[in-house]
Amino acid sequence: MPPFPMLVIKRFLCTQTSSSHFTFNHKTLGRQWPIKQVTKSNFSDSLHQLNNKISDSDFVAVSLQTTGSYSSPWHRNLPFDTPEIAYLKAKYAAERFQILQFAVCPFSVRASNKLIAYPFNFHLFPRDEHKVGMPCYSFSCQPSYLTSMAREDFDFNVCIHDGISYLSRAQESAAKGQIGNPVSSGYVAQSPPSSRSVADNVFVERIKSRVGHWISACKHSHKKTNDVLVDSLRRLILGGEDYGSRPSLNIDVCSERQVQLVFEMVKSEYENVVPLIIPAKGGGTQAVRVVLTSSKEDRNLLEKELQDMEEEQSKRVRGFREVIDLISTSRKPVIAHKSLNDFTFIHSKFLAPLPPTIDEFKSSLHSAFPNILDVNHLMKEVGPLNKYTNVPAAISYLKRNFFAPIEIEIPQKASMDESKNHGHNVVRISELFAKLCFILKISPEAEPHNPEEPSTLKRYSNVFNLGSNSFQDSNEGDDISVWTHNPTKISIDNLVFVWGFRSGTSAVRLKNLLLQSHEMLSEDDVFDVRLVDKNCAVVVFWKTGLSEWFLTAIDGELGELAAQGLMAAGYEAYERVCKSEILGADLADSLVELDRVSEAHTEESAEVYWNNELMINLDDL
Repeated sequence: MPPFPMLVIKRFLCTQTSSSHFTFNHKTLGRQWPIKQVTKSNFSDSLHQLNNKISDSDFVAVSLQTTGSYSSPWHRNLPFDTPEIAYLKAKYAAERFQILQFAVCPFSVRASNKLIAYPFNFHLFPRDEHKVGMPCYSFSCQPSYLTSMAREDFDFNVCIHDGISYLSRAQESAAKGQIGNPVSSGYVAQSPPSSRSVADNVFVERIKSRVGHWISACKHSHKKTNDVLVDSLRRLILGGEDYGSRPSLNIDVCSERQVQLVFEMVKSEYENVVPLIIPAKGGGTQAVRVVLTSSKEDRNLLEKELQDMEEEQSKRVRGFREVIDLISTSRKPVIAHKSLNDFTFIHSKFLAPLPPTIDEFKSSLHSAFPNILDVNHLMKEVGPLNKYTNVPAAISYLKRNFFAPIEIEIPQKASMDESKNHGHNVVRISELFAKLCFILKISPEAEPHNPEEPSTLKRYSNVFNLGSNSFQDSNEGDDISVWTHNPTKISIDNLVFVWGFRSGTSAVRLKNLLLQSHEMLSEDDVFDVRLVDKNCAVVVFWKTGLSEWFLTAIDGELGELAAQGLMAAGYEAYERVCKSEILGADLADSLVELDRVSEAHTEESAEVYWNNELMINLDDL
């Protein structure tokens, strides 16, 4: 679709909200919506409400407030970054910073241009509530981010003391084993007796005999004396104990095979006995506990109790991840702004550790969220919006220049404490999405809910390369757009990073220095220069092959530049820095450090240690 032409049209009634649905903030001179603020104390009730709102809505917008996103200017997603580099930078940030607020807004856009939204803002704080060493609550903070939150009256005390903790899906699996509560098992399939070894049969017969004697003793104990000492001696001899009000027996096992054999034997021989797994602290199975029930009804009751107990334990362990699971299970389109940054955080904190490559990341993420739509890609269709990087500025531009009458309705009420500035960006993302759909003549109401069905929005979905102008193919190989507002593509081989120039040197001055250094560089249109940070610049050669000459000549024909301290490296060095995660404050320092580490590794690999005593003489064989 070609960029939408800029139309300056007189605007009226672009966005409306009932006066009962928002308050005016004199401090920010902006609108306030009733955002439900959720902490640990009201999490359970809010989760139930959110589930209903997601079911009733067509889309779910998300917005994160983190403790930081990059530690240095060059850590940002730069115009000349390939999708792989952009992902590695986002991964680096997601693994170091923390989410403190996670806003979720189920919403629908009606044919009457009404946006019906239900915003929730969850306050998060990681803590090891189950004493299993997870999640990690050591994280970095960027002062500017915390300052911004403080200006909005963010209550850090509430966040730390009443913020909702969580475990990722991968951490939950590990934690259940460490917590060690007895759980039922999925062993159902019966292995044929012919597949059992002699040792298996001996083990099964021994356990069957032991369980049989224990059941018999339990049944006869009701007819005998109720003397406490006698009962205690009986339990000691038989090895039994009580599981709640029911008698139980622990059976030690040495392998998962023995666990399976115990389950098969119990289920085939004893109708009223329920087997449970007792997990070992380090993983695996410590023992199998068999519980004796009084009847079939009692057995069903126990199994229901176990199921409820496991579900309750899982909820406590998952914490805020229940919200992520609700969104994932709904399969509703997820609307975000700067989705690569947000979803690397979401994957890292709530799904599993981030994989090493962007392809693996997209594959893993797609299984949980099959339809992610970044409003940045819709903004690209409205040409002038390309220069706007934040949501409020983009909405302001659309209001000034386009007729997009979207009425926002938020049915839920808010208390005084919930009329603060927290979580409002998620409503703005929903509003921006609705306005862009109106301008681009996309009908969100008519969009299919099934991600596999044809959709007008499908071409914008699951695209994580923000620098891409081609929505059909976000994997553009080695061709990149060098500048933000210039769609011209160039090979990464034509880029050279230079550093070692005097601090404070401008891009223009550096270009003039290079223009005067050699006749090959004397023409103004042969190359261009941009600063990456204060100590490093990128040189873009518009002629193929000139970058290779420059890298070779820096130690020869351009020796005068080298004598002044100028150093250079190709794009592959920049890639290696990002992959090795040597992301220092300055790109120049990181490139130098990478070079030092590479040289040290080469020297170490070149050393051969010879020991005659360890030499094998083939004649002796």
